[in-house]
Amino acid sequence: MERDELECFLILAEELHFGRTAARMRLSRARVSQLVQRLERRLGAPLFERTSRSVVLTDLGARFRDDVEPHHRAIEQALARAAAAASGFGGTLRVGFSASLTGEIALNAVDALRAAHPELAVEICEMSYTDPFSQLRDRYYDVLLMELPVREDDLGKGPTLLTEGRMLAVAADHPLAARPWLTMDDLAAVDLIATDGDLPDYRRALQSPPRTPSGLPIPQGPIVISLPEALVFVAASKGALLVGAHTAVYQSRPGIAYVPVVDAEPVRYGLVWRAEERTAAIDAFAARVTAAIPAADRLLTPAA
Repeated sequence: MERDELECFLILAEELHFGRTAARMRLSRARVSQLVQRLERRLGAPLFERTSRSVVLTDLGARFRDDVEPHHRAIEQALARAAAAASGFGGTLRVGFSASLTGEIALNAVDALRAAHPELAVEICEMSYTDPFSQLRDRYYDVLLMELPVREDDLGKGPTLLTEGRMLAVAADHPLAARPWLTMDDLAAVDLIATDGDLPDYRRALQSPPRTPSGLPIPQGPIVISLPEALVFVAASKGALLVGAHTAVYQSRPGIAYVPVVDAEPVRYGLVWRAEERTAAIDAFAARVTAAIPAADRLLTPAA
């Protein structure tokens, strides 16, 4: 049985109209009739009853449709999956994000990616707060939208996609909360909350530096495993936390003030993946992330 015969039969069984079937297959009505007749000759019996006004399935035609349609659909899906895999869009793309802001951008990008490539399964989840790279290395994720820099040799890094300033989350009744802005030297007046876990030293130094630029020691506050835990300590006057500026919008809550730190290094965000494993799916996701950034305009400045 030829593939075009089977496709023609199934479309005609759905449309029950030679003209619409011809239009869907981009064939002439005569060619549709030829394909149906050829299949009927193979089977030795009519599949349709035709009149000048209607086309209906015979009992044999209905049984044949019910028998072959699931198998035809499975073959088409298998062909689509194979083609997708060959083009880099097969299987599943697993996306991780690091914070509320990157999560919003990543979700919008994933929605757009799913619409453009329905053959690609996409899973998305918040990545570890304390160990940003092990899940990527273990293939729990294929790509992360997270804070830069990333200096690991085994990981690929894209360019900075967006930046934002840093703020200090501090208890609302702390003296620094009344200030319009702060400098890094002001951190000597707070116990700075640190993150537990397997963080590289260069990342830990950005989140909880041990000294101010002028050399003053910065006292260490509680050590936490999540942002919500850190903010509980901040609200209870147990410490302060350096955060991206978006946190003031996404994590606004009673008892916490967010004060800009004007000379702090900005927070930069970009994509990270396993080196030598950048796929067409990751490239497509990267394009959708870039397109999604303007919609998340709260306190953001796209990178130049």
